[in-house]
Amino acid sequence: MPLDRPDCLGDYDFERIAYYAKKRFIDGISTVTLIAQAKTARAKEEIALVSMLDIKDEDIHNIQLSCRYTDKCKIIDCRDRLRKMIKERFSDPVIIGFD
Repeated sequence: MPLDRPDCLGDYDFERIAYYAKKRFIDGISTVTLIAQAKTARAKEEIALVSMLDIKDEDIHNIQLSCRYTDKCKIIDCRDRLRKMIKERFSDPVIIGFD
């Protein structure tokens, strides 16, 4: 199922991103382990998107995107949209450490 919000996260598959968010925040698998287990560059990109959820607001402003959407997206907007989508998907914001 392609991402239904093409204004953010390009054409990434949100179901795959949600899968990695579950692995990271519910199953407790580290980002490094997930990336090491990833078999494709696309999977690594999806895991990297999930890892942005761990970044504090005061730190994220200092990060520059280095992806195909860099010129169209601000990292904090990308992270906040992803956070909102994950909250809606899991219906329990405490699961992934934010409210």
